[in-house]
Amino acid sequence: MEKSKVVALLQNKKIAIVGGGPGGLTLARLLQLKGANVKVYERDLSKEARVQGAIVDLHFDSGLKVMEAAGLMNAFKSNYMDGADKYRLTDKDANILIDEHEQVAIAGFGDKHFRPEIDRGALRNVLIDALLPGTVVWDREFLSMVQVNNTWDVRFANGTIDTADIVIGSDGYRSKIRPYVTDIMAAYSGATIIQGEVDYPENTCPEIYKMVDNCNFIAMGDGKTIAMQPRGDGGLTFYGASLHAENWVRSSGINFDNAEEVYAYLAEFYQDWNPIFLTLFKSCTHFTPRPLNYFPLNQMWDTKANITLIGDAAHLMPPSGEGVNTAMLDALDLSECLTGGGFQNIHDAIAAYEKQMLARAAMLGQEALEGIKDFACPSNESVQRLIEQLNQNRNNHD
Repeated sequence: MEKSKVVALLQNKKIAIVGGGPGGLTLARLLQLKGANVKVYERDLSKEARVQGAIVDLHFDSGLKVMEAAGLMNAFKSNYMDGADKYRLTDKDANILIDEHEQVAIAGFGDKHFRPEIDRGALRNVLIDALLPGTVVWDREFLSMVQVNNTWDVRFANGTIDTADIVIGSDGYRSKIRPYVTDIMAAYSGATIIQGEVDYPENTCPEIYKMVDNCNFIAMGDGKTIAMQPRGDGGLTFYGASLHAENWVRSSGINFDNAEEVYAYLAEFYQDWNPIFLTLFKSCTHFTPRPLNYFPLNQMWDTKANITLIGDAAHLMPPSGEGVNTAMLDALDLSECLTGGGFQNIHDAIAAYEKQMLARAAMLGQEALEGIKDFACPSNESVQRLIEQLNQNRNNHD
């Protein structure tokens, strides 16, 4: 990567991005394009330490726009999963209600309705490969930091300490950087997801594997939902969402580290569904309960001189398909504020970014919260709305 001349505001500044997800890596790429001195500190021991999860779709006016700005559109096109943006919707008896595999004409790059999917691991690799060697520092679980004059001493769990002039928290919904910015806490949305990973669905639940057929799959019925997505390695990620009390994960008595206990719960919960779905649960050896929390939509804080947040660390919201895209937009906005030459100092640049970021997050967060009941406890009207939405998308693609 050709290194540009460093912009005045960041001259001789060391930038520490804590968290190596899509938002943090995108920000590092955009800042390096302007010649900034940046490191990404990631708690994983290496790039291969864990599976990154299921696919993620990038949108025309957010994720794809940012990839273009980062000079990575060709790399994205070489790695996205063709056809995985299609949807298949069934009822609880596995009867197909919508099948976008039947579409003949589909949207493509340059169409604002096209939302291509990419494996999260592949997206991360594209971003890492675009960075200068040594930019990502592995095995750096954040422990604490102390402000010394105008810089931060950042301490990590492995005993190392690094110094930075600017710290950016990109460390997700359990951010350890956020308390240094604000004491505003998350609230519970009313819904909890049980997430499961199936590593070899083609062998362990072949009917499910065939039914998903490399697409976004949703089954709805009896006020319940099961969503499934393919992984780039051939595995499946699935989500069972329901409305539960805030402390349900503890009060349920389920040991979520015991796959048999979780299977027993899911088998009973979905007992009136087609037995094919039970083969999905049985094939899973690892479950994770995820209470869906969010940060208040009206949150505000006093801008700090040399620290800020992007992505879920800044504006956690229930799943809506916007999470990665919004984090990448945050990265673009922050990089432009810091390198665009329109501000006298870093504080003012961060303040402008945070104003824009929080306003966008409030709007998207409201939409996500309104969709919770449709996702976690859908009514017949919810199912019909989804059918209408998918049909509308199909018409837009034709």
